[in-house]
Amino acid sequence: MFVDIHILQSVPPSNLNRDDTGSPKTATYGGVTRARVSSQAWKRAVRKSYKAKLDASELGVRTKRALELLVDRMQAKDESVTSEVAAQKATTIIKALGMSVDEKKSKTQQKAIDAGEPSRTHLGTTQYLVFWSNRQLDRLAALALSAGEKVTKREAAEAADQEHGIDVALFGRMVADAADLNVDAAVQVAHALSTHAVTPEQDYYTAVDDQKVEEETGAGMIGTIEFSSSTLYRFATVDVEGLLANLGDAAATVRAVEAFVDSFATSMPTGKQNTFANRTVPDAVLVCVREDQPVSLVGAFEEPVVSGGGFVRGSAERLAKEYQDVAAFLGAPSASFLARKGDRTEAMDTIASSMPLATLVHAVGDTVRASLDSAGS
Repeated sequence: MFVDIHILQSVPPSNLNRDDTGSPKTATYGGVTRARVSSQAWKRAVRKSYKAKLDASELGVRTKRALELLVDRMQAKDESVTSEVAAQKATTIIKALGMSVDEKKSKTQQKAIDAGEPSRTHLGTTQYLVFWSNRQLDRLAALALSAGEKVTKREAAEAADQEHGIDVALFGRMVADAADLNVDAAVQVAHALSTHAVTPEQDYYTAVDDQKVEEETGAGMIGTIEFSSSTLYRFATVDVEGLLANLGDAAATVRAVEAFVDSFATSMPTGKQNTFANRTVPDAVLVCVREDQPVSLVGAFEEPVVSGGGFVRGSAERLAKEYQDVAAFLGAPSASFLARKGDRTEAMDTIASSMPLATLVHAVGDTVRASLDSAGS
């Protein structure tokens, strides 16, 4: 079972996701330049939104500073453990997993050490970001406290390769030094693309020095910010079987699917939000449950939509037509659910009856639950 999520979303002047020069990211599709928001930017927005929707015990953290987290947990469990002993035990655990620890100190860390600040400044880091669930960190801390000076790789791997948590199970984990700890992602997220051609624009701005004396002229600061506005097509798909394999629990799998659908629809990358205040909600959310393969409907926009007083209406018409064409070619989804707002997306009523987003999320969860219950029986 695959849960495909298709979203149309109009975004005003914004710079949601910029490149190394500060310009909004773009891509060429259908021979024209499109606005683009990377999959990484939206996945991070989804993960951040989970904090308000899921219990911390079901979530995780992606960090190089696992040693600090392990030390904190060990000292919370046993106040008699000194920072130095906890740091040593944490390093032993990480190395037992087959990971290298970088113990080089930055200038800031060395300055703190020289000043006699808390010993956490002595802690090393893993050489790359690793995605840990909070429960795995708890298990590793407990193992470090209970074990002697040596921890076997098998013991450490057992603690780190169970209870992945919802976000680790969804987005996966790659550990270069310990491939046996890798977790295959159960979610694929496409780069969001504008349904039409886009030409980035520039905002020339000035800032006034509030303390400027009257004799001085000109601004205290000048600059430019690039931006664009667009109607985006966004796509993601959840492999329910893969998610179940990662979580090992049907109820958690349903919660994970519901949380992802909800958060993918309502989250927004935070790039330049203070400057543009570009928070919008989707114009339409279409969720298709397929039992053969995931299917993106981005082909609807290979020929760019031309504005007829806006892009949303034309984009909705194209998306509805692509849905019908794919259904005729490959077969219809086993279930489709639609949440939309306004009359500009009414063309999508040919796919399914519209419902509130919260109702859609629960309907998708019920469909997944029924399928898992049927497979289990």
